[in-house]
Amino acid sequence: QVQLVESGGGSVQAGGSLRLSCAASGNTPSLYCMGWFRKVAGKVGEGVAAIDSDGTIRYADFAKGRFTISKDDAANTLHLQMNDLKPEDSAMYHCAVDFFHHGPSCHPSQPFGSWGQGTPVTVSS
Repeated sequence: QVQLVESGGGSVQAGGSLRLSCAASGNTPSLYCMGWFRKVAGKVGEGVAAIDSDGTIRYADFAKGRFTISKDDAANTLHLQMNDLKPEDSAMYHCAVDFFHHGPSCHPSQPFGSWGQGTPVTVSS
């Protein structure tokens, strides 16, 4: 079992930045594939970024160059720095972990097995 608690969401204007954080506890989540996905009500969730246990990072195309995922294994925290935010980035952002994905399968296009409640991000134009 793993528990994930997100924070850092909020409302910003287009072009602004937010830094999301995720406090992880339980089954040593840093040993597994972790990441972020986002969801808008009524739409399918969308993977944002994934980071493997060895630190390998993969981003969704829309996140490349604007978002940065990082983790602190000692503190069991995961972060997502989001810059140059756009209105279409508005969504609920969820921290996630998957115990089975590694290597190429640790990718934002792959569904994660567990996730937190999420933190909302609203970007106004």
